[in-house]
Amino acid sequence: MRALLGRAVLALALGCVATPAAADEITVMVSGGFTAAYRTLVSQWEKATGHRVTTVSGASMGASATTIPNRLARGEQAEVVILARTALDALVRDGHVIIGTPVDLANSRIGMAVRMGAPKPVIATEAQLRQFLLKAKSIAYSESASGVYLSTELFPRLGIANAIAAKSSMIVGRPVGEAIAAGEAEIGFQQMSELLAVGGITVIGPIPDSVQRVTTFSAGVASHSRATATATALIAFLASPEARETIRRTGLDPITK
Repeated sequence: MRALLGRAVLALALGCVATPAAADEITVMVSGGFTAAYRTLVSQWEKATGHRVTTVSGASMGASATTIPNRLARGEQAEVVILARTALDALVRDGHVIIGTPVDLANSRIGMAVRMGAPKPVIATEAQLRQFLLKAKSIAYSESASGVYLSTELFPRLGIANAIAAKSSMIVGRPVGEAIAAGEAEIGFQQMSELLAVGGITVIGPIPDSVQRVTTFSAGVASHSRATATATALIAFLASPEARETIRRTGLDPITK
């Protein structure tokens, strides 16, 4: 009965945005941290509304040509962008996202993973994390928000930046978990939601709270959107109470205010 009620509530919520005069085709650029939740939710939204969505993946930041800011800078079409709030705010300042449209969707924590079958380290404290990093044979991190924080702030704060520089590498253009599963590095760091979506690895858990960096993932309407009303409706659904359980299941903390 509870499951039926939940589906009824979801259908009602979708119905509130499910009456377009004509179906639109829109493009959404989405960063990895929100991707797992997004794919489930956007499928529900498409079925309920009749709109069609083309999804383009890209990191929130970094030098790669496939990052969302770089895609927009060279004129790629998008109606909605979903990425780290700090990067989204920069896109607003640069004129790539419409002022007033950004909406916060979820908070994400940085996690650590090892290859499936490898020993599981204990990193419950800052001291334990530091010691394990010093002992690790190789370390991988992302080119996006979590990797920038680790390489420019956390490692120097722990006093190990120079000691681990030669055995650390940034994974560009693909999930860190894939590199760990392939044996390219002993341990890897990325948003929990991104690690949980990859097979062949064991997610140890989030790094300790004392050194944790929470990233907020947010959505906004792109300045050159060809279907602004539809883009706004999709963002409203992603931020709705009915989307929260899906967001939570993928390792994120939904924004509830």
